[in-house]
Amino acid sequence: MKQTELEQAVAKRRTFAIISHPDAGKTTITEQLLLFGGVIREAGTVKGRKSSHFAKSDWMAIEKQRGISVTSSVMQFDYQGKRINILDTPGHEDFSEDTYRTLMAVDAAVMVIDSAKGIEAQTKKLFKVVKDRGIPIFTFMNKLDRDGREPLDLIAELEDLLGIEGYAMNWPMGSGKTLLGLYDRVNNRVERYRPETPEQRFVELDADGHLPADDVIAKEATYRATLDEIELLDDAGNQFDADKIARGDQTPVFFGSALTNFGVETFLNSFVQYAPAPTAKKTVGGTEVQPTNEQFSGFIFKIQANMNPNHRDRIAFVRVVSGEFTKGMDVTLERTGKTIRLNNSTEFMAAERETVTEAVAGDIVGLYDTGNFQIGDTIYAGKQGVAFEPLPQFTPELFMKVTPKNVMKQKSFHKGMQQLVQEGAVQLYRTYSTNEYILGAVGQLQFEVFKFRMQNEYNSEVEMTPMGNRTARWINPDQLDEKMSSSRNLLVKDVHGEPLLLFENAFAERWFHDKYPDVELTSKL
Repeated sequence: MKQTELEQAVAKRRTFAIISHPDAGKTTITEQLLLFGGVIREAGTVKGRKSSHFAKSDWMAIEKQRGISVTSSVMQFDYQGKRINILDTPGHEDFSEDTYRTLMAVDAAVMVIDSAKGIEAQTKKLFKVVKDRGIPIFTFMNKLDRDGREPLDLIAELEDLLGIEGYAMNWPMGSGKTLLGLYDRVNNRVERYRPETPEQRFVELDADGHLPADDVIAKEATYRATLDEIELLDDAGNQFDADKIARGDQTPVFFGSALTNFGVETFLNSFVQYAPAPTAKKTVGGTEVQPTNEQFSGFIFKIQANMNPNHRDRIAFVRVVSGEFTKGMDVTLERTGKTIRLNNSTEFMAAERETVTEAVAGDIVGLYDTGNFQIGDTIYAGKQGVAFEPLPQFTPELFMKVTPKNVMKQKSFHKGMQQLVQEGAVQLYRTYSTNEYILGAVGQLQFEVFKFRMQNEYNSEVEMTPMGNRTARWINPDQLDEKMSSSRNLLVKDVHGEPLLLFENAFAERWFHDKYPDVELTSKL
């Protein structure tokens, strides 16, 4: 691919993640976007567990069973001359580590908020990660078809709690049973909520920003109240600023209902227009790799086992940072210096895949992996070495001892343990003296998912014995003495063989410090 062709291809990419608190409607809006992208004919539903229709992005068995997203999904489609890469992330806080890593692989974020509940705890946490990265944030106030909070209150809360300017791209005319439509400030039109015919969906406003006087909505008191609010926004609200949006200092706010597909198309059109093309990524040395750099480079932000249970496959998700990926190319794995030929690659539609022969910066490529890759790995082509900044890693707080129920199935037990741990949702430790398995996680749900997948994907039932909350502290190997281990400060080793202590509580940690004042302890490797 010539340099000009590469630049044109990169300019067409739009890669973003969707973040929200659980049940705000994140997966539902994802499906509506796929509908407009022409890749599905009907939106599934995560509401009815007995239904045969499931969310396109929720491909894992436990996700369909429980109606929640517990792993990030990748979906790609073309829309209005752009290549859209959507990364749908878990909303549940127990899986926020997966979400945090996914946010390192995108150029923008869409924040979905339940208009009846406002900004909830998990949304606030994820927003901070996005804001710290300085990437553009687009906000969709969802569930307008239900009675919700006042729009002005929602905008004020957005600004007060998150510290970002909000600019309302459209404005609701009523909500729930009184919902008439959306006043589209950007396109100078009204979008009817329930038009009698598709042709009546949009109504153009006159030069003064009003509906034609003979329109049925123009006679409604709700519409007249909306005009007063629009006047207030025009006079006292924030001014639209594309530069602030690009820096992540202002968020365009859209109102709508993903479930009824109301306001979603208007949102998608604006997003495609204002969201950025792929941006540069920093290296360990502090330099930046530009997306139009001819040398191919990328990093692995996710590993997933058993996306195809029939083949027991393992896929490494790669964000292409620069240059052009081509099937069969040779790359260097920066961590080991090993040369790997990328013969088997795929692009995604959630669990459905097809072979990809080329990709450019912004695209997400799946590589079939036999155990070469780890989360955070950098790969590159050519002789000039590249090492991207490490991805965030959480220190576990909950711990479980894990043993197989059937000792005759040790092989499947060990295989399942190894592959699921490599995905990064749970951390694996071994007791220093007896080599017993211990799992560490941020939240309880991660253990439940692990147990479910061990049984359903590896036919290995496991016994899990709670150890409760523990504080993990790595210890300098040169200062290690196995006599330091006790029930209150258990000595274990991580997957890299590095020693650490699991302290029962703060008192146990203070006692250890008092007894061994010269021993160096750290919270992370």
